[in-house]
Amino acid sequence: MAIELDHLFVCTAPGAPEAEELIRFGLREGPPNQHPGQGTACRRFSFANAMIELFWVSDAEEAQSEGARKTLLWERWSGHESGATSFSTSPFGICLRPADSENTACPFPAWEYRPAYLPDPLKMHIGDAGVEEPMWVYLDFMRRSQREQWFAEHPAGIRAITGQTLTTPVPLLSAASQKIIASGILSTQSGSKPLLEIEFDHHQHKQLTDFRPHLPFVFHW
Repeated sequence: MAIELDHLFVCTAPGAPEAEELIRFGLREGPPNQHPGQGTACRRFSFANAMIELFWVSDAEEAQSEGARKTLLWERWSGHESGATSFSTSPFGICLRPADSENTACPFPAWEYRPAYLPDPLKMHIGDAGVEEPMWVYLDFMRRSQREQWFAEHPAGIRAITGQTLTTPVPLLSAASQKIIASGILSTQSGSKPLLEIEFDHHQHKQLTDFRPHLPFVFHW
């Protein structure tokens, strides 16, 4: 079955002050979001085919509650906060959707997550992997047409995410990671610290913007 990127997230400081770097670059920020029952929140930047979220824990008790504990979002975010990302914790999440509405079965081993903020019968599929890998999420209810409806042009002139390269300190061994790499959505390389290089519009402007140390992002646009 065919899958494609729906959105990605990166763990940030509370309130995501790092978003100001993306705004200065020339991105138009969309409405923020809260995740009741999960204890997290995000600031969002939409594109014609996908979205970037800057993500943080807003309620530590909720994030460690029974309903949210299995997501490991608390461990992922608190690992980021402690500076452990270069060794043991990936700050990223990669969220996929079906590219073909006729076949929406989850393409990798996963467990079903039904957070309080999603109306029944919607659910997420969380790939079986530890926090040393990005969080792998499959959203069978999302479609590209929904992302297109939410997109507003950015002052920087970029429109669509067309590639991702993940620098990872540890090998990606999960079945979910292997499926996503095989699909062509993500390529990987070895490095000492997590980094996500994001290509926009097939790098048509031949420009590069590095957001480190504020965010572990490099844009190729």
